[in-house]
Amino acid sequence: MKKTNNITESQNKNSIDIDTKSVSEIVQIFHNDNKSILDGLYDSIDDISNVIELTISCLLAGGRLLYVGAGTSGRLGVLDASECTPTFSVDDELVQGVIAGGVKALTKSIEGAEDKTDEVNDIIDEKNISSKDIIIGISCSGTAPFVLEFLKCSHKIGATTALITFNDIDNLKYVDRIVKTYVGPELISGSTRMKSGTATKMILNMISTITMIKLNKTYGNYMVDLNVVNEKLKNRAINILKALTGINNSEAQIALKKSKGKVKNAIIMTILKVSYYESIKLISKYNGNLRLILRSD
Repeated sequence: MKKTNNITESQNKNSIDIDTKSVSEIVQIFHNDNKSILDGLYDSIDDISNVIELTISCLLAGGRLLYVGAGTSGRLGVLDASECTPTFSVDDELVQGVIAGGVKALTKSIEGAEDKTDEVNDIIDEKNISSKDIIIGISCSGTAPFVLEFLKCSHKIGATTALITFNDIDNLKYVDRIVKTYVGPELISGSTRMKSGTATKMILNMISTITMIKLNKTYGNYMVDLNVVNEKLKNRAINILKALTGINNSEAQIALKKSKGKVKNAIIMTILKVSYYESIKLISKYNGNLRLILRSD
């Protein structure tokens, strides 16, 4: 896709007369235009992979992942971070989202929040950001002052920094890696909650999920470290146990109860015929790698 420096503010030639079209025609325009998202992501695979490798390294060294954004970008960062605890049973401090304007900005647009940088250092102090952490800024335009200042201040501390953007911006000396994904102009010029927002969610999905896979939070494509906090997740845990161990529904419920609701422990206890406390030791010994644990018998 041909690039211009300010792609997100450019006019999309496919929607110049969109207001004259029928609803079904506009839906078709949306569908066709969204195809550029996958093309843009494909061209960014190497950059995305590099950011994920950095994230894995930081978390393995005892650091944390913090997404930082304003508006839709900030909300998407908070959303992705909030899903990591129930999906992978990680501490809610491990992956965090920071949005310009604070919690209120999650549900209501706070005008000018992305331009305010005076609170950045206070947030960094409050979050106790250190050189072990990785800070991933999200700015569709690549110019949000709040995000750039957060990256700059974090970099001074020694934290690893990355930026996700959808414009062809210059490299920044305080950003270790930049993911530039070109999805083209939005159907409504400048409305980056659309294609850029969709692509952002897909990139964040890759960052958090692949990082967790490499932290041994899955077995194949099963979320064996899920946090059983409701009936839906309890049923999922039971189904995972049944699939991986061959036991029936009632046996899976008993196994889950004996393992204090921890799926990975229940799998180890069932297959290796060990106690709950022995399963804990094996998880610690093999850093949670279920494949290695099951081969250790």
